[in-house]
Amino acid sequence: MANISTTPTSPAIARQRQSAIDQTLEDIRQIVGQHPLDRATLAVVTTRLERLAAQKQLFTRAEFPPPAAGLGVGASTRYRLNPEDADDDIALYLNSINPGKTTIPHNHTTWAVIVAVEGQEDNRVYRRTDDGGNAEHAQLALVRELTVQPGTSINFLPDDIHSIHVVGNAPTLHFHLYGQPLETLSGRIGVEPDTGKVVNYNATQFVPSEVAA
Repeated sequence: MANISTTPTSPAIARQRQSAIDQTLEDIRQIVGQHPLDRATLAVVTTRLERLAAQKQLFTRAEFPPPAAGLGVGASTRYRLNPEDADDDIALYLNSINPGKTTIPHNHTTWAVIVAVEGQEDNRVYRRTDDGGNAEHAQLALVRELTVQPGTSINFLPDDIHSIHVVGNAPTLHFHLYGQPLETLSGRIGVEPDTGKVVNYNATQFVPSEVAA
């Protein structure tokens, strides 16, 4: 992961932010460690992460800037917020994505929670309608759509499939929390929507994360 320069913050705010992140992740480790991995547990995790997102003064566009305008529609930057933690530990990112960004439908192979600080991201959730027997092709049906924005969050079990579509007029600032770092999830699949072709998501779609300096 590369470092990226952000607007300097005061030492007091930096300490407050790191303390809030550390306490949130410790609470979430306890939640997932003491309960079965199901939607009820993820709902509790989501509520805890929403408490962190409510501290907007700790996560500003000045310190976590969006991609430069010259990078074009849909450019994105993903900041890893706990880079010192192990590859088998939970991973928290803050995504800043310009409007227009879309992804192909994909899974995560671990649980995931998306919570907004600012901005809107449409999530389309799918189910497979084939039997999964063909490793190179999948058939999907749209199940529901939900716009992640402040006060409206979403979570996923490992085999859930979704795509994102960033809408509105401003870049997002959204927490994306995973059971393991995205960089380690080499078995994720993506499905090309026009053809149903199955691809390795990390190998074909994944852009490395940044670490705020």
